[in-house]
Amino acid sequence: MAIEPELEHPRKAFGYAARDSSGILSPFKFSRRETGEKDVTFKVLYCGICHSDLHMVKNEWAASTYPLVPGHEIAGIVTEVGSKVQKFKVGDKVGVGCLVGSCLSCQSCHDNLENYCSSSILTYGSKNIDGTITYGGYSDSMVADEHFVISIPDNLPLDAAAPLLCAGITVYSPLRYFGLDKPGLHIGVVGLGGLGHMAVKFAKAFGAKVTVISTSPNKKDEAIKHLGADSFLISRDHDQMQAATGTLDGIIDTVSAFHPLLPVISLLKSHGKLVMVGAPEQPLELPIFPLLLGRKLIAGSNIGGLKETQEMIDFAAEHNIKPEIEVIPIDYVNTAIERLLKADVKYRFVIDIGNTLKSSS
Repeated sequence: MAIEPELEHPRKAFGYAARDSSGILSPFKFSRRETGEKDVTFKVLYCGICHSDLHMVKNEWAASTYPLVPGHEIAGIVTEVGSKVQKFKVGDKVGVGCLVGSCLSCQSCHDNLENYCSSSILTYGSKNIDGTITYGGYSDSMVADEHFVISIPDNLPLDAAAPLLCAGITVYSPLRYFGLDKPGLHIGVVGLGGLGHMAVKFAKAFGAKVTVISTSPNKKDEAIKHLGADSFLISRDHDQMQAATGTLDGIIDTVSAFHPLLPVISLLKSHGKLVMVGAPEQPLELPIFPLLLGRKLIAGSNIGGLKETQEMIDFAAEHNIKPEIEVIPIDYVNTAIERLLKADVKYRFVIDIGNTLKSSS
């Protein structure tokens, strides 16, 4: 087991951690740094469970450091601010997403794209400047530089806000960057899970026509009647896919499992854009001829910078965009992760940290 580095001024914290690649989470006591002059400290009330958490606790990306406290969809209430903090005060509703640090001096950081900084520090399982390992939101408190803290509007409930800090920005950013946010466009969404259902909601709010592409026929009614999609394609139904060939301006592919890209690319119009936001464990096969014949683009996108994340949260609050969530107690987390592995959730688990995470001391 990894030994936690000593902090100069430790603050007791409590959470749930995976100790090895079995992925089983259990109670864990650790330390957070004291509030620095530019830091915001807040009581964690809710934390979403992201599919990345599943990969990380089981070390499926071969990048995990144990003990590992997951969680990068974190929402709570400010309890303390540093002497040079300007944007926040005690009592504010705030959140932290996937990042807690970056160099703030490279071109990406200057362009408000801290998510593409080569020195970015992830919210959990990453190395801090002081050599300590970052711990995430399956815990009772967070301390972060104010630059990496998001203000949550008063009309957005904290339990619903939490998943927006990863799932929300992950689909909002490519819709905006690749020009798929224009009214009248026809946008496809591959996969109807935590990311996919948010892509449907944001695309509809932008004024697009939305088609959901899924392997699960039983999701059709949910996609159309509840989430507001305009149409639904079963990706394994050759006739349906053939009939929709060349109809989409852009596609957000949210699937984290291996899947064929050729049927998806075929749905694009000429000059259409397929943006990958899921992260399959195994490489996907990329057919080139369909790209050449329609001057189609395939791209990737990874969360968003802090400025855009704040923009996304404000947009969500303004348009009443909320994820579909199942709120759970912390002692249900291992069951939730196994259910997530089976896609048995509509559509995001959110841990009720504030009411259910209790230290024994």
